[in-house]
Amino acid sequence: MKLKRELGTMAIFCVAAGAMISSGLFVLPGIAFAKAGPAVILAYLLASLMVIPSLLSKAELATAMPKAGGTYFFIERSLGPATGVFGGLANWLSLSLKSAFALMGMGVFAVMLYPQITEMQIKLVAVGCCLFFTCINLISVKSAGRFQIGLVAGLLILLILYLVRGMGSIDIHLYTPFVPFGFGSVLTTAGFVFVSFGGVTKVASIAEEAKDPRRSIPLGMILALVVVSVLYVLVVSVTVGLVDATTLSGSRIPISLGANVLLGSLGGAIMAVAALLAFITTANAGILSASRFPMAMSRDQLLPRFFQRVNHRFQTPYVSIILTSSFMISCILFLSLEDLIKTASTFMILLFLFVNFSLIIMRASKIPNYRPTFRAPLYPWLQISGIIVYGILIFEMGRIPLLITVAFALLGYAWYLIYVRSRVTRRSALMHVVERVTAKELADVTLRDELREILIERDQIVEDRFDRLIRNAEILDFKACLQAKDLFRNISQVLSPRLNIDSDKLFQLFIEREKQSSTVIRPGLAIPHIIVPGERRFDIVLVRCQGGILFPQAPDPVHTMFILVGSLDERNYHLRALMAIAQVAQDPDFEKRWMGARDAEALRDIILLSGRKRDVS
Repeated sequence: MKLKRELGTMAIFCVAAGAMISSGLFVLPGIAFAKAGPAVILAYLLASLMVIPSLLSKAELATAMPKAGGTYFFIERSLGPATGVFGGLANWLSLSLKSAFALMGMGVFAVMLYPQITEMQIKLVAVGCCLFFTCINLISVKSAGRFQIGLVAGLLILLILYLVRGMGSIDIHLYTPFVPFGFGSVLTTAGFVFVSFGGVTKVASIAEEAKDPRRSIPLGMILALVVVSVLYVLVVSVTVGLVDATTLSGSRIPISLGANVLLGSLGGAIMAVAALLAFITTANAGILSASRFPMAMSRDQLLPRFFQRVNHRFQTPYVSIILTSSFMISCILFLSLEDLIKTASTFMILLFLFVNFSLIIMRASKIPNYRPTFRAPLYPWLQISGIIVYGILIFEMGRIPLLITVAFALLGYAWYLIYVRSRVTRRSALMHVVERVTAKELADVTLRDELREILIERDQIVEDRFDRLIRNAEILDFKACLQAKDLFRNISQVLSPRLNIDSDKLFQLFIEREKQSSTVIRPGLAIPHIIVPGERRFDIVLVRCQGGILFPQAPDPVHTMFILVGSLDERNYHLRALMAIAQVAQDPDFEKRWMGARDAEALRDIILLSGRKRDVS
């Protein structure tokens, strides 16, 4: 069952922003300050820039393939099911762990509001919040989106008030020395706080539920990164300018310390509330996003079928949501998360690397149905630079996370061998890259067909009679130059069994029609059309001739032909078909796509996926 499209641009923005604003802002700045001093401000700015290659790559992939699963779906379709198993499980594990950590992080600030609270009570509060968010996500993704909008709005208001009040009280002497530990410490610290920005791309996992993924996904993600990056840099800058270095260094409540300087204990309490809102938004966004990975993998037969079950009333993936929240509750109750959080961060960076590689593969495959509405700029240099940067960051995460990641990858590959390989025959975009330099006969069309159906759903194309005719049309593809007369003979032989009319009679009708007036309507395009005996008869033949078709009355060779054949009672539809062809041929990229199509089915898809106005009356 398909998921319901209910999330607008504002909801996408709030999910992405909410996934970023949590421990990265309310906990990490003090720890990062101990590593870089006031230059922690530069570290946050540099980390936000490091995210850009992945954000732009994922925005492009999400507009081309707005499907549940996000990064997993992109990796699986570009690099194959073996890599897809690792990508999907790594996505789910990383986001689930970080969301559980966000719920546990609430305890640091809950103590400020209620000092007598015990560790077990903190865990029980976190479990209660997790169950609350689970219920919201089970009932409606729209409710989850609205809840997220309210939370993020409240959080942003509190942070803006902190900035407005704090900027007038900054002590500029606290910024000196600005780089006490050298610029090397700035780079190291940027890698440390990089994980703060990782949540911005997780929103791609709910692209299937976006109202208009062509616009809302890239716009929501880019706006979220810009707004949150500016917020991070400004809030950290103000905090460094308010709190003395000795107090700030290593603190786990840095923003609350800054608020204490401004407003005393009341300010600290207000920022504690802001921190709680931040952790709640991260947890809610985590359940909303992470729960889509098992469902997407189940759809692709990488996990058992029951993971893809969708509630008929609410149209939410209830099995995946319950699995995700159960895992998070287990982490809250039983696990020490320090090494696991670092491992989750390693997974995230590795997935960033994969998503940039996926974009390169998708573009290099030249699959005609890969049609993103947003294209990442500076291709492929931006993606290559991202891959290099992320590779360096991975090795800086330490030995334990690397060993856990390798072990996890081996377990994922074992699952692929045991369960997946015998069930999945789908071929990836990487195979299309290989096929471009090998025999054309080896080509596999499964991914191209799937992308066609995704585009039809994305662009909300409602199939009309013309589309149905194109789906069943004969397509003739020639390389050598042909005379029009010879081509009409060939077309007549193709149409004869379809119309149950003698091929010689059809040939004479084509010749007589051409004598009346040329059917070449513009350079390179002809639409021969004839009336045949009978009733309720209408057929279309598509022709591409790369060498050109020579018409006696046309100065230029014709490369594209739409042949229309219909009975007299179909005269009205004949005019509608001509209008549909005119709309298709008027596309500025039509001729380029037509001449560059790999085969007959690619030619068919050009017509089926055109942006013409459908006649659904």
